[in-house]
Amino acid sequence: MGALLKLFDSILFVSFLVHALAPPLIGAQLLLPQTLFPDLLIHFKNLYITQSGDYLMAEAPPFFIGLLWLELLLQWPLTLLNLYAISAAKPWLHTTCLIYGVSLFSAMAAIAAELLGSQKASGILLNMYLPFLGLGVFATLRGLMPRCSKATAIGHGAGPSIATKKKA
Repeated sequence: MGALLKLFDSILFVSFLVHALAPPLIGAQLLLPQTLFPDLLIHFKNLYITQSGDYLMAEAPPFFIGLLWLELLLQWPLTLLNLYAISAAKPWLHTTCLIYGVSLFSAMAAIAAELLGSQKASGILLNMYLPFLGLGVFATLRGLMPRCSKATAIGHGAGPSIATKKKA
């Protein structure tokens, strides 16, 4: 089980690194005044919209703006916490991964419904957004895994159970 957790954590760490940069640098441009961002980042966002055909970023419908606020205020801080928890082997990683995963999956389900239902999304755009559904599931599964690899079938501790302890 320990090797599986390390594999999960490695994959999540790389994903969290990407997600640590995108919301404050790209997504926040739809939420905050443009004067806060350097021209290079504004140009990068516009190039992304042009190349991918991301009509959600171009048109900024209200539901998408709400999801961007969710991403910036909840998911992004959780991403930073998860990066720290993985690198420092913190025992609360499963909790933050579970919250992050459920939040990401819920947001991406709404976006996926829009992309597939509107039939305006290109293949490139679907390939940009839909993997985040999988990341949400992946992070949720990591959050549901046991805290340590020493868990037994009977209980979570390595010591004797309460029933087998000697009475005083």
